[in-house]
Amino acid sequence: MKTLPFLPLLLRRTGARNAWLSSALLRATALELVVLAGHALIYPTGIAGERRTPPRPAAEPVPVPAGSTVRPGAHATSSGSGENTRYLGKTDRPPVVLLHGFIDNRSVFVLLRRSLARHGWRHLESLNYSPLTCDIRTAAELLGRHVEEICARTGHREVDIVGHSLGGLIARYYVQRLGGDQRVRTLVTLGTPHAGTAAAPLASAHPIVRQMRSGSAPIEELRLPAPGCRTRFISFWSELDQVIVPAEAACVDHPDLDATNVRVSGIGHLALPVHPAVAAGVRQALDAQEPGNRTSLEHRAKAV
Repeated sequence: MKTLPFLPLLLRRTGARNAWLSSALLRATALELVVLAGHALIYPTGIAGERRTPPRPAAEPVPVPAGSTVRPGAHATSSGSGENTRYLGKTDRPPVVLLHGFIDNRSVFVLLRRSLARHGWRHLESLNYSPLTCDIRTAAELLGRHVEEICARTGHREVDIVGHSLGGLIARYYVQRLGGDQRVRTLVTLGTPHAGTAAAPLASAHPIVRQMRSGSAPIEELRLPAPGCRTRFISFWSELDQVIVPAEAACVDHPDLDATNVRVSGIGHLALPVHPAVAAGVRQALDAQEPGNRTSLEHRAKAV
């Protein structure tokens, strides 16, 4: 497990740090209220599930030079002359599935989706699950069926998933406990209570909220061994997240998982899926497929 500072704190002395945190918390709270107000306006647009449209045609294929090979996952075709061809650029990126949090919907990802599309991601999918869903396992099974449908429709063998809050926990359960690591290449979580949260005790009347608390059955199942899990985990967490208590519970801490934890400074729980700096980090995480690119992710995270 690696923990990376995405927007590192520069203040070291205890007094200065406490003063900074107080000021930062006020600013973060103000931003949370702005985000909440904005999201309330667009929330109705995400209630209905998105329409499924066929993938857009890829760019014109370009012949592969002699002696080169098509790497796994690339879209390969055969031209009339029998030469192997592939689409250049990054048109072979896996589809990205966006999974919202508790009593939310796909509208929370409007800005992140726009950012990914602007930077070349072609297959972007959202899944709405019912706010009446009472069990993480049931939601994870639904996610699994959704992923299979996406793979069948797009021709990809794998997907990437970005989950906010509860959405990340549902996706992790699918990957770790239901064999989803065969389909999910990278799982990015934003403010997800991987170790449970002590916040919102009044909301615990809802069964799925109780499952997000430390010591619940699903949380304990995620602590079980997961040898050979293929999925790579990137968890973004903020020390000012007032929904995940303690904030470090949003980190993935499991000896069998390939996990990188990225600390974000200065924003709260609701701002994680809409902040441009986090969007840049998500794009970077999804593109960090090879070991060399993961090193680049670490260096960039420290430089911001």
